[in-house]
Amino acid sequence: MNAVNVVNADEDGAGREGSVARAFVALADTLVDEYDMLDLLDRLVNVSVHLLAADAAGIVLADPRGQLTVVAASSDAAKLLEVLQLQNEQGPCLEAYRSGEPVSVPDLHEVAARWPNFTAAVASLSDISSVHALPMRLRGQAIGALNLFHRTPGPLPPADLALGQALADVATIGILQERAIRRAEVVAEQLQTALTSRVIIEQAKGVLAHYGDLSMDVAFDQLRTYARSHNDRLTEVARRLVEHALPPAEVIAAGDRRA
Repeated sequence: MNAVNVVNADEDGAGREGSVARAFVALADTLVDEYDMLDLLDRLVNVSVHLLAADAAGIVLADPRGQLTVVAASSDAAKLLEVLQLQNEQGPCLEAYRSGEPVSVPDLHEVAARWPNFTAAVASLSDISSVHALPMRLRGQAIGALNLFHRTPGPLPPADLALGQALADVATIGILQERAIRRAEVVAEQLQTALTSRVIIEQAKGVLAHYGDLSMDVAFDQLRTYARSHNDRLTEVARRLVEHALPPAEVIAAGDRRA
């Protein structure tokens, strides 16, 4: 279901409170049901436009190197405004990301000296007059920014700023949680691989020890020597030995030659 339809509660009499509740429900649904980060961010820009009376909204996220990229926009015009900031390396969204604090610009004409390239580009290419950038952060960690664009100059009411920040915070928690889950899955997979490899190596040591009447320590030295002399992975040599694809005599002979 489209996020705008989810939060368009004014039509059924629920009013603004109902719209806000539906917005958070829509974001929560995205987090728990077939998690899709792009769907989450698309919903965020759409509910932000609807609830905060913005003419457009966009989101930039940082990659692992801290490079910002436009990942969601309510329109092509919003995407262009984000790109203008990134290309000129100046603007409210960059400052919100770098500082971790909201950056409100009621009138872009009044900050021409602060961001000359960005404001000049906006003036020539769009009719946007005010920008409000909200950091996407959690406990001091900023991962991007949600940006609200308005054609009419003027401040955003404090209640709307707080609501916008709350929406950004919910999305941020979802993104960071997904990253943490993926990192945990990677770590678990790496740990399982390490444990499996250790079992295979122990089995290969046993094969060599039995075949050559060696101690387990000597068997491991022979196994390691063979792997190094053939520029092969220790686990792979052990696997071939256990699966009878590599004769134990060949491994022991290579070790004896290096002794």
